[in-house]
Formats: sequence, C-alpha cells, structure tokens
Amino acid sequence: MHPEIAPIAEALPKLDLSDVPAARAFMAELTGQAERERPERLSVVDRTLPGPRGREIPVRIYRRRDLTHAPALVYFHGGGFVTGDLDTEDGACVRYALEAGCAVVSVDYRLAPEQPYPAGLDDCYDALLAVAEHAGELDVDPGRLAVGGGSSGANLAAAVALLARDRGGPALALQLLVLPVLDDAAATPSAQAFTDTPMLARAAVEDMWRLYLGGAAAVEPYAAPARAADLRGLPQTYVMVAGMDPVRDDGVAYACRLMEAGVEVELHVVPGVPHAFDVLPLQVAERARDEYVVAVRRALGTG
Repeated sequence: MHPEIAPIAEALPKLDLSDVPAARAFMAELTGQAERERPERLSVVDRTLPGPRGREIPVRIYRRRDLTHAPALVYFHGGGFVTGDLDTEDGACVRYALEAGCAVVSVDYRLAPEQPYPAGLDDCYDALLAVAEHAGELDVDPGRLAVGGGSSGANLAAAVALLARDRGGPALALQLLVLPVLDDAAATPSAQAFTDTPMLARAAVEDMWRLYLGGAAAVEPYAAPARAADLRGLPQTYVMVAGMDPVRDDGVAYACRLMEAGVEVELHVVPGVPHAFDVLPLQVAERARDEYVVAVRRALGTG
C-alpha cells in the first residue's frame, strides 16, 4: 500500500450500490461539501445542447474568459453509471479549463437503473455531436475535440470514441481514460485480488454493471469497450490505473491492445493506491491530476 494511503485507508469511504437512493445521497453529500473555485477569469454556464434525437442534453460549460475558438474537452463524470451529476467532478472540470487551455463541456447524462444502457451513452455521444455541430455558437474549435472521464465516465469516453469512429462522427484528438471501468466480466487477477479495497470493492463493480446493463441478454462493445474486437483508428489515448483497484487490469489490457492496434497510448500505473485515489488531498493524487492536464494540453496543442 502507498505510504500516503496506508495511514488513512481504514477511514476511506467505499462505494455501495446495493441501495441506490442511499448511494446517490452519499455522493451528493460528498460533492456538495466541495469548494467551488470560481475565479473571475473563468466562465461557468449551465445550459442545454440540442441533441440529434430531439432531447435537450444538460451540460455545464467551463472556459477561461480570455480564450476564443478554444479546443474542447467533452467530459463525463464518474459514479458507477448510477450516481453523480454536474457537481460530481466540478473541481476536475475547473482545473482542466484553467490549466489545460480548453473549454470543458461536462455532460449530465441519464443514470441507471431508471435509464440503463444505452441511455447514458446516447446522451454522451449526442453531446459530442452537438458540440461539433454548434461549434460556432459555442466558440470552440471543431478540429480540436477530446473526450474524457473518470471510472464509469472513462467507460463512456471510450465508448463515445468507438461510436465516433464507427459512425463517422467528429474526429477526436484524445480519449482521456482515468481509472477506466471497461469490462463487465470481472475475470482478471486484479478483480479477484481486490475484493475489499477502499473506495471501490468488487461487490460495487458487480452492482454497477448489473444496474447499467439492465439485464441485457448480450453485452455490446459500446457498453463494455474491452469487448470491442478492433481498436484500430481510435484517437491518441491516455490511461491511468490504480495499483489496488479491481478494474486495474482491464485498463492495462485495453491500453496494450490499443498499442497493438497502432494507437498512440500513454499508460500510467500508480502502485499501492485504490480506485478514485486522485480525489484525495495527497501528493500522489496531485501528481496524477497534473498528468491529466499535461495529457490534455499535449493532445489539444495548448501547452
């Protein structure tokens, strides 16, 4: 266990999706207590984007006021497909907007179990399409678009990248996959080893997939991107995984398969830390958050 994690491991929370209302209340309490940094140089606007399926998609758009025709990161929050909203990763979105020199479009997608797959993914892909189609109104550069997210949000980012490739959607400069949840099989050594780890244990992984898939008879690659047979033609990719995470090996395997398919990949494994370690006020987390910003800057040409 990482020396910064060991002293606090017993006190760290653990996602429990066995009671969905309680899980949502817990997530709302955690994110509701977070400080909202709103420097004058940052604009933050809640609005909707017109989706191609006729549904208005709620988003929050972050951008520095000095930027025009900025590249855009379309971002999907985590929360196990079941919890979370625009406040869940507000701090991360502020950081990207301030430090990576891009507009950030955070998507408030529909959640399971009320709206299982593919509802949330439809919202995420439609948001990307809307950003590209309305780039002029949004004052963003449609030629420099990225997708990203953490945990289940990274799953959605990977799935959106697959959809954009397969449906001739917008070209992407980057998929930012932070602690990605990619495979429903849970058959890897890390899934077998980390059954009772802080932040995310195997039971929660099993619950999130059950709730997200909604009893589907067959699991599509757009639901579990690790199932995609062909990863050629996907955008430059950044993958971060945690050493003590049941989904660790899925992220590593996906990164390796992307490399084998000729995709430019940067893979980082942080030893001795649990899932979602990067939200903690620790030096190891701060280094990871800095890396995410650098990856976005490099891919979008802002650094």
